[in-house]
Amino acid sequence: MKQHILLVEDDENLGFVTKDFLEIAGFNVSLATNGKQGIDLYNKSKFDIVILDIMMPQVDGFSVAETIRKKDKMLPVIFLTARSMKEDRIRGFRLGADDYITKPFSTEELKLRIEAILRRTGSNPAYTSEIYEFGPYTFNFSEQTLLSPKLGKQPLTRREAEVLRMLCEYKNKTLRREVALKAIWGDDDYFMGRSMDVYITKLRKLLKTESGVNISNIHNTGFKLEVEE
Repeated sequence: MKQHILLVEDDENLGFVTKDFLEIAGFNVSLATNGKQGIDLYNKSKFDIVILDIMMPQVDGFSVAETIRKKDKMLPVIFLTARSMKEDRIRGFRLGADDYITKPFSTEELKLRIEAILRRTGSNPAYTSEIYEFGPYTFNFSEQTLLSPKLGKQPLTRREAEVLRMLCEYKNKTLRREVALKAIWGDDDYFMGRSMDVYITKLRKLLKTESGVNISNIHNTGFKLEVEE
């Protein structure tokens, strides 16, 4: 069963990108865009870890943590903050915070910290599949190979494998550019975007060897691995 994360972040774009990244990493993520909604979600579901933005209107992250701690002293909590004030850190740790991450942060670093906390608390995070089958293709991520009747077994570079795995996770759904860039390259800028386009082009050529599979561009949004069912 996937580990369930409660993410409370009032920056909707950051929340959306972080949620998508963590779901690609194998977690189940419930996103709240304000403190009150975060408390409501906490009261309705069971979570393995909570990630709280501190600076939110009406009900801030500290208040959400205080509410959670009244019911559960052990649930792991990570605070996200744009500030690095010593007083904030002290208050957070007094509330039982397990970790503290200052914005801007790397989503990969956040994932690693989540995994470290869950290992420490006795939980093992779920990981995405290593082997994907779509159309006539079999993609082995750990071996970095793509297999099909016409193609045979084709070796992939590490980056090609990472991009293809994200496309497979979003099969027949739109993979947003910023989500892929944040997850694989750690940032979203022009040069990294151009680099990703090169890998998409290479993968598209490989997948054209068989019918029923294609990587399409979604204008101003991202890409979609289209597979005929």
